Amino acid sequence: MGTVKKTMSKKQNQTFDAIVISVRKHKEKDALVKLFTQEHGKRMFFVRSYFKSNHALKTALLPFSYSTFTGSIQDQGLCFLQDYKASKNFRLIHEDVYRNAYATYLANLSDAAIEDGIKDEKLFQLLLQSYESIDKGLDAEIIVNIFEMHLLRYFGVHPQLDACRICGSKKEPFDFSARFSGVLCTNHFHEDPHRLHINPAAIYFSRMFLSLIPEQVSEISIRKENKQAIREFIDFLYDEYVGIRLKSKTYIDQMYAWEETLQIVVKDKKDKDA
Repeated sequence: MGTVKKTMSKKQNQTFDAIVISVRKHKEKDALVKLFTQEHGKRMFFVRSYFKSNHALKTALLPFSYSTFTGSIQDQGLCFLQDYKASKNFRLIHEDVYRNAYATYLANLSDAAIEDGIKDEKLFQLLLQSYESIDKGLDAEIIVNIFEMHLLRYFGVHPQLDACRICGSKKEPFDFSARFSGVLCTNHFHEDPHRLHINPAAIYFSRMFLSLIPEQVSEISIRKENKQAIREFIDFLYDEYVGIRLKSKTYIDQMYAWEETLQIVVKDKKDKDA
């Protein structure tokens, strides 16, 4: 009677582009690194002895860095890195605490938006462009707002922002109604006494952000009060329809609170010295 031997297939090394989403310690010196790859979606990689100071992949695995790697992609379990060919680190993001916080939030939001192993080149490019724009010195808060508006659809959220939900009028100003999941024109504000009463500029810019990608933005000039209204509106959309609260977003909110407190303290001191 004959025998049949099964040949075990070995995963060949592949070349792929990836953004570092997170790095966490595993045991004493090893690391588990989550990469968002352009070709294979989000994957978890095991990196042996990563926390040794002279590790060959150290530079390429800094948070938010973008690199071309070689390694093996496993359908099940952990993947493995062999080497990298090119790496781009975003210096301004690493040096600035505010930009770093925004970059962390973008990575966390991307991680929450799609399952591991799902290829999504559009989201990959959106994240990469956002990092490049923030690192060029553009207003990080607005770049994040653009990113947030685009990611709403990943959570199944499609608020109507371009026409009144009652009559279809496109005449502004609009206000937002959670009851109707969209905007109302002034003729129909009465249809929802609990409408948001948001600054109309927040709806105008949020709608504009849906038609922009970061690489199309060369300059940002938005008044402080409008930026605050945009932030409040997008926060409302995420709280009302998405329902996730990331620690990195809470940290950003705390930064705003600290900044406002500091401004009040400085103003009080100036008033006393006057």
